[in-house]
Amino acid sequence: MKAEGIIVAGGSGTRMKSDMPKQYLTVGDSPILTHTLRRFESAAVIGSVILVVPGGDIDHVRENIVEKYGINKVRRIIAGGRQRQDSVCRGLGVLRDDTEIVVIHDGVRPFVTAECIEKTVTEAEKWGAVVTGIRLTDTLKRVSEDGAVDGTLDRSDLWCAQTPQVFRKEIILRAYDRAGEEGFYGTDDAVLVERIGVKVVMLNGSRENIKITEDEDLPFAEFMVTRNGDRKEVLP
Repeated sequence: MKAEGIIVAGGSGTRMKSDMPKQYLTVGDSPILTHTLRRFESAAVIGSVILVVPGGDIDHVRENIVEKYGINKVRRIIAGGRQRQDSVCRGLGVLRDDTEIVVIHDGVRPFVTAECIEKTVTEAEKWGAVVTGIRLTDTLKRVSEDGAVDGTLDRSDLWCAQTPQVFRKEIILRAYDRAGEEGFYGTDDAVLVERIGVKVVMLNGSRENIKITEDEDLPFAEFMVTRNGDRKEVLP
């Protein structure tokens, strides 16, 4: 089946305490977003990519990331919306007519592997809707407004969701249409699919597939790039 990626890179960098949006911060030899795009470039199952960025950054991203680093699979760079969900919705609006599988990924998760991308596409062909994630290992406490512990939650069936989140095109379009009609905003794409009654299957992700959002994440990212030799291809 023909798979197309939507990579959302619309962050402003406020949590990074940086004047530069986090997706453009350099790790190793290149911006974080470049590392992410290289992973999709290496995944044979991905035919093309739609890249969603802040509206004022389109020319910068085209010249200084896509063209500079030879990213060939990006066929469209479009302006994002007010929230992440709005940005994904805009990406969905410019999918190829023949796209069958949609792979949605955060632009600041640069350590996804080609193996992971290919596995999610294969499983989405089977199930219709899959997400990657990791089992929760920390103890969860419910805390009241005054800071007192209210109770301890059972973590046995709890997971932390990651991206990629991958869907048959007709499913994710229907989910976004419903959310738009009802004015519903979710914290990820899968919750929109859950709301229309479609089963979403959780796949084992990786603890290395971090989302770079805080200053504290950068040393780990540098370590990962150094360990991998800053290579352009995806490591197994």
